[in-house]
Amino acid sequence: MLLTTKSGRVIEMPSDDEDVIINKGIAADSDTYQLTDAEFLQLKRVGRPLAETTKARITIRVDKDTLNIFKSRAEMVGGNYQTLMNEALKKYAQQELTK
Repeated sequence: MLLTTKSGRVIEMPSDDEDVIINKGIAADSDTYQLTDAEFLQLKRVGRPLAETTKARITIRVDKDTLNIFKSRAEMVGGNYQTLMNEALKKYAQQELTK
């Protein structure tokens, strides 16, 4: 069974047979156990730690050609196109301010 999260990520859920095998493995491992409902409710969500420098969320419109250039470059270097765009804007802004 496939499950789609709110973010659009698709997760393949285990079949009933796979679930039986997983639960047998949990039962056989003395270092693991299944949480009770009360224990599960006590868990707190842990998010990503705050960055040293935070960024502001904005909406910006760029033409498709520019966006595709940054996305292609990000794929080549293994990075994130938004980070590359941020670095390019920062570099440009710093150059303009030193004129």
